[in-house]
Amino acid sequence: MSEDETHRYMTRLSHAGRAGTNIRGFVNPAVHRGSTMLYPNMAERMKGGSERLEQKPHYGTGGNPTHWALENVIAEIEGGTRCQVVSTGLAAVTVPLLAYVKSGDHVLMPDSVYGPARSFCDSFLSKMGVATTYYDPCIDAAGIEALFRAETTVLYLESPGSHSFEMQDVPALAAVGRRRGATVMLDNTWGIHHFQPFRHGVHVSIQALTKYVVGHSDVLLGSVTVASEADWERVRGTSLVLGQYASPDDCWLALRGVRTMGVRMEHQMRSAIAVADWLRGRPEIREVLYPALPGARGHEIWRRDFTGACSLFGIVFRPDISREQVFAMAEALQLFGKGASWGGYESLALPSAGFLTRTATSGELGGQAMRLHVGLEDVEDLKADLAQGLAVMNARR
Repeated sequence: MSEDETHRYMTRLSHAGRAGTNIRGFVNPAVHRGSTMLYPNMAERMKGGSERLEQKPHYGTGGNPTHWALENVIAEIEGGTRCQVVSTGLAAVTVPLLAYVKSGDHVLMPDSVYGPARSFCDSFLSKMGVATTYYDPCIDAAGIEALFRAETTVLYLESPGSHSFEMQDVPALAAVGRRRGATVMLDNTWGIHHFQPFRHGVHVSIQALTKYVVGHSDVLLGSVTVASEADWERVRGTSLVLGQYASPDDCWLALRGVRTMGVRMEHQMRSAIAVADWLRGRPEIREVLYPALPGARGHEIWRRDFTGACSLFGIVFRPDISREQVFAMAEALQLFGKGASWGGYESLALPSAGFLTRTATSGELGGQAMRLHVGLEDVEDLKADLAQGLAVMNARR
C-alpha cells in the first residue's frame, strides 16, 4: 500500500511505481530486459537463489524492476500487499487455481464465470481429479453453504458475471468461504478500483490487465493480487514453477496506460451510463443489464459495495426479435467493433448468442442479448450509430 494514504486515487495512479519527483532522471521508469543474471561470486549467487519469492533479480523469469513497478501499482489499486503479473488474463485465473487445488479437491464456480475459466475447470482441472460445481451466481449465503463439501478448497466469484452481469453478494459469500476454510478468489476485472476486494473478505483478486490498465487494446497481461504473506508465497511460488512470465515491454506499456486509467474510466463510465439510459427508452430493448443504473438487476448490491462502474454492460432485446436480426444490427454498426475484449478506448458490440454456457441455471434472459463496451467516442455519435443499427434490425423483420 502507499506510504502516504492521504493521497487520493488519481494522485496515487500518477505517482505509484515511480522513483519519485525529487530525483534526477526521466519521469517514467526504464524498460529492463534480460534473461541471465550475473553474480560477482558464488556467495551472492547462492543468496540470490534463496530469494526467489522477493522482488530481487535472480533470473529473467523472476522479474525485474519493470515488472515490479507494475506489480506495486496494481497491488496499490487493488488494496493488497503483493502482486504477481502474468502473461494473460486467463493466466491470472489459472495460476491461483493451480496454487490452491490438488487431486481430490472441489471448487465452487459461478455459472456466469468467464468462459475460458469454465473451460479450464472442465478440461484441465477435471483431469487432475479436481471436481467443479457451478452455482447460481445470485445464490445467497445459505445456498452457498449447502454446496460446500469437506474437500471444497476454493470459492470462486465473479461480480458482475460475464455477459449476463449478475451481481454477487461478495461479502456474504466470502464470509461463508472463510468460515469453511476455503480460499476466496474474485475476478475483479470489471470492478478494478471501484471494488476493494480485500475489504470484503476476498483472499485473491484476479485482473485482466489487458482491459482498462493497458487501455489501448494492444497488450495481453494479467495480475494476481493478495493481501497476506501466506497467499503471496502460494501464488508467487506457483507462478514461478509454471514458468509464467510477462514481457517487460508489455509491463512498461501497462505502466504507461495505468497513468491515464482513472481519467479514461471516469469518462467511459459517464458515457456508458448515458448510452445505457438512452437504450432503456428504445422500444426494441426489453432490459439493460447494467448494475450502475437505478432499478437494474443487482443495483442495490452495486450501490452498497462499489464506488463506480466500468463501461461494459448488456442489453436484452424483445422476445420477438430474432438472432438473425441482432446479428444484422451488429454488422450495421460503424463505430462499435465486433470483438470479444473490452476496456480499451474503442467501443465494441458482441451478440451473446453462442457465447453463453450455463449448467446450474437456464441462462435465459428473456430475449436475444448483446454485450456493449463504450469507449472514448462522443456519446451522441454512439447513440446515432446504435440508432441506425436498430433501424437495420427493424427492417429485417
